[in-house]
Amino acid sequence: MAHDHKRRMLVVSNRLPAVVARERNGWQITPGSGGLVTALAPVMRRQQGLWIGWPGCGAEAPLERLLARFTEENGYSLAAVPLSEDEVEQFYRGFSNEALWPLFHDLLGFCRFSSENWQVYCDVNRRFAQVVVEHASANDLIWVHDYQLILVGEHLRTLQLPQPLGYFLHIPFPAPDLFRRLPWKNELIRGLLAYDLLGFQTLRDRRNFVNTACSLLPEVKVISRQRRFTALHVDGRTVRVGNFPISIDFDEFDNGARSKEVEDAAWYLHENLHGRQLVLGVDRLDYTKGLPERFLAFERALEKYPELITKICLMQLVVPSRTLVPDYQNLKETLDQLAGRINARFGRPEWNPIYYVYRHLDRTQLLARYRTSEIAFITPLRDGMNLVAKEYCASSVENNGVLILSEFAGAADQLGKGALLVNPYDIDGTADAIYRAFTMEADERRRRMQLLRNEIRRHDVHRWLQSYTEMLCEGCQAGQ
Repeated sequence: MAHDHKRRMLVVSNRLPAVVARERNGWQITPGSGGLVTALAPVMRRQQGLWIGWPGCGAEAPLERLLARFTEENGYSLAAVPLSEDEVEQFYRGFSNEALWPLFHDLLGFCRFSSENWQVYCDVNRRFAQVVVEHASANDLIWVHDYQLILVGEHLRTLQLPQPLGYFLHIPFPAPDLFRRLPWKNELIRGLLAYDLLGFQTLRDRRNFVNTACSLLPEVKVISRQRRFTALHVDGRTVRVGNFPISIDFDEFDNGARSKEVEDAAWYLHENLHGRQLVLGVDRLDYTKGLPERFLAFERALEKYPELITKICLMQLVVPSRTLVPDYQNLKETLDQLAGRINARFGRPEWNPIYYVYRHLDRTQLLARYRTSEIAFITPLRDGMNLVAKEYCASSVENNGVLILSEFAGAADQLGKGALLVNPYDIDGTADAIYRAFTMEADERRRRMQLLRNEIRRHDVHRWLQSYTEMLCEGCQAGQ
């Protein structure tokens, strides 16, 4: 990355990597905890980068002062894009999460298409672009993230910004046939083609995009297909389309799981299990995560393999999310009912088959559960990547865990050799995988987990970041 130092990184995402909140002793700003933040923070510090996003608070917060304090404490700057309550409702909850989110996760039945929300989505994307123009300097690398901000690049082109523009989609990209259902399909594809480098999670997402762009817009031509990227020709420009599977900081989880606090918490958990195997699920409350199907598969395993009864527990941690949205409230009710019914059907005085926990867990408790669980049960109906699968493996320091993973998670491409892959819609097949994991010999567990850990260690988040930024810089040098 020799040419990297003279270019400042300018990151644009829906939310700023900070939480602004009114505490008892006045307003506070604290760094966010997401994977993207963790990955980018060191680079942003080194280059004194700038991160642009919505601050997540209203006009009553003393933003100027808080953002200045964040820069002092973290070594890189933030710029806020203020949004009104209505804009958040229509751009974020409306178009982003009721149209794009379900469509891109192959769940057409959850889609709601509203022209009014689309209009607000366009306006907010334009406003993000204006804030970028106000803050960008000539040598910046501009990197826009995720489905909420697809159109920012196009507005930056309209505003004549000369800098190289990168974009990364964290969620899946659907097949052409599904994408065509979107009333604003051409606008979104044109918006994506405004960037110099498009990053997707998997080869399938990359192919889906290339096929969609070529079928919708006859002027788009494939120039070359290489292992690392496909080059498209559009309006006299070259657009590179690559796949860069996002990852985690392996060492952070590996070291964290070996720490004294985590070891003690894991021991305590294990003692209370009385020799039972622990099956762990960790998910945000979301209908893409396949949670009802997971409960049903676990129930099916108890029916089919009665020797599992009292010998195995499913601990499902659900992190509250979008709690005001009706679809999410309904999902939570479904899960409450299913867990109650299965526990009533199979439970014993000394044993409940399902521990269903609906709350945020602190890091020590989460790592302790990763470390102590014999089986991770991660079966989304569709997922861009799924970092929980990688976090679990990185925290399985005794090499004793088995990963059951949905074949529709992006992570299946990398982890398929070491994991037991399942189709989450296949309740019987998934039940069989639970039994197979439960009865798996120690040697096979160790061999599989070593494969998984080596893969994640080699392809960690730093490598993801480096391979993306290198390709973006290569592109801009070629373009100069």
